[in-house]
Amino acid sequence: MSEPANGAESTNASSVDVAIVGAGPVGMSLALALAGGPQSVLLLDSRPHAAWARDPRALALAHGSRQLLERLGAWKASAATAIESIHVSQRGGFGRTLIDASEYGIAALGYVMRYRDLAATLDARIDATQCLHDCTLLDITTGNDTAEITLAAQNGNPAAPRRIRARLVVHAEGTPVSDPDVRVYDYRQHAVVAEVRPVPGHQQRAWERFTPDGPLALLPLGQDYSLVFTVPPEKAANLLALDEDDFLAALRAQFGSRLAFVASGPRASFPLALRVREQLVGPRQVWIGNAAQSLHPVSGQGFNLGLRDAWELAAALLTNASGDAGNAGVLAAYARSRRLDRRGSIAFTDGLVRVFGNDVAPLRIARGAGLLALDVLPPLRHFVAKRMIWGARAWP
Repeated sequence: MSEPANGAESTNASSVDVAIVGAGPVGMSLALALAGGPQSVLLLDSRPHAAWARDPRALALAHGSRQLLERLGAWKASAATAIESIHVSQRGGFGRTLIDASEYGIAALGYVMRYRDLAATLDARIDATQCLHDCTLLDITTGNDTAEITLAAQNGNPAAPRRIRARLVVHAEGTPVSDPDVRVYDYRQHAVVAEVRPVPGHQQRAWERFTPDGPLALLPLGQDYSLVFTVPPEKAANLLALDEDDFLAALRAQFGSRLAFVASGPRASFPLALRVREQLVGPRQVWIGNAAQSLHPVSGQGFNLGLRDAWELAAALLTNASGDAGNAGVLAAYARSRRLDRRGSIAFTDGLVRVFGNDVAPLRIARGAGLLALDVLPPLRHFVAKRMIWGARAWP
């Protein structure tokens, strides 16, 4: 753990400038981005410390996200596998496109890293006095000057505070289970995730293969591929029940003959839906990351968008002339600043799922023509690639 970053009081403190609910990678990134600034920061999490150590997921990190993590001192190159090219195609139809990092003067389009490795790197930069784990948020009430957070301690921890007053509450706790302010579209798909061993090796190439069941992504991770196998819920249950040989046979049948797969690790699955909070800010509150929007994993945009949320919120708070972290004008300006990137990323991801999720023959032909156009028209391909690398505003 590093030295206390910004004068934050201990976890027994009754007041703080910024309370971040959720100590996942997005919440921790915001805490690090605020380090050294004038606001005191407290991270709150309902899970035990390092609960992420058991997380089986991998994250696709855009080149722009690497730049941000480097600025936070939280980039661990040894844990990341570079994506130098991406091959995009559709099963049962013509057309394909290849996006290569060499066209953009960068070493990699993006990187793949295990969720637990990124979380551990961020956690090592956070001071323990800025974190409170094993506590459940019961209620938040807002007033003119502060918000009051009511907590219930877990595991009988007598030192956990029951109430914390904060100038600003940042919600970074992940996908909301039920919230009337969140619009939900159920894709009626589950993602089956696993690590699989290819033969020959991946040569730093990622694959996005659109199939009638849903997109199938292979992302290079170490010597293996991190697989995201999107299928209807009933097929997901069947895939989880298969032995290794039958699972690999099902994967080969869906992906095609370009690669052979000779081994797979443990499998898990989760349902997929688009969840969008209509209002990013409220009195003394703001929502970022999956708490603001939860996207389909196609094209790997979700975490990258959440990291940009954290970075821009930190910038808004650090340049806040009023000195009040929950200033309504500052929060409104932050919400406006995120509008283009957020709407663009949501539309891009959701559009891919809807357009490529319909197997009607005329649409399959149109998709093939679109993939062919991307391949032969560099300006069009660059438009798509730059938004995958840096977000909807193609920054920096």
